[in-house]
Amino acid sequence: MNPTSPLKFAANLSWLYPDRPFLDRFQAAADDGFRGVECLFPHEHPESEIRARLRNLGLELVLFNAAPGDWAAGERGLACLEGRESDFQSSVLAALALAQRLDCPRVHVMAGLCSGAAPDQDRTRALAIYEQRLAWAAEQARLAGRTLLIEPINPRDMPGYLLNRQLEAHALVQRINSPHLQVQLDLYHCQIVEGDISTQLRQALPTGRVGHLQVAAVPDRGEPDAGELHYPHVFAELRALQWPGWIGCEYRPRQSGPGGTSAGLNWLHAATALAPEEKGTR
Repeated sequence: MNPTSPLKFAANLSWLYPDRPFLDRFQAAADDGFRGVECLFPHEHPESEIRARLRNLGLELVLFNAAPGDWAAGERGLACLEGRESDFQSSVLAALALAQRLDCPRVHVMAGLCSGAAPDQDRTRALAIYEQRLAWAAEQARLAGRTLLIEPINPRDMPGYLLNRQLEAHALVQRINSPHLQVQLDLYHCQIVEGDISTQLRQALPTGRVGHLQVAAVPDRGEPDAGELHYPHVFAELRALQWPGWIGCEYRPRQSGPGGTSAGLNWLHAATALAPEEKGTR
């Protein structure tokens, strides 16, 4: 174990720099020293503009979400929804094609909401649909040379979301048994639902089934420098485990006005100060 293993942080441009138009956030992230970025739905913005900013600023797009259905109408993914197989497949294929064009290695596929008069019965059926569709999607990812991710999300922030627990996500990935399907471990969601983050990391990361991490404070989802989850310890744990992947900064800056995101990055400077070799790789 190397306690100074470098950590790589990616700015989530759908959450950070909210005072700027989306396309201007690439420059802001680069100015703050980020070399990786992630976002929710790049298909909502001009592809040529995104590609130009990534190229001109030397940024790597490390993750985005496949289209989740009608977000404005309340849909939060299509993977488990009865009667939406065609829509799901179209969403996955479009996202994989976009990932290839943007040279993005990972795509998050949202599970969808599960609700009804008989929730347990509905959930059993939804899980069966979900697993079947993920198996198909993993094969498409293999053909495209990409990796799909599934993410447990806490039911407080997203009531009715099908996938809530890390153990369940890992079991799905194990059963499907494809290197092109991995788990997205968002420590904010994991702390709310399960806690015991150090043990979660020690058990999950060595399996190779985790493809991406994300961070935010608990409970306010602000910068990871306050609240019940002590991130200096978490980052030390990640260094000890020699986590080689990206850590997405998917949080809501507490200062939302001009310059608020940049002003709130003291936690990042502290997190990278212990590892000088990280400079230029954040």
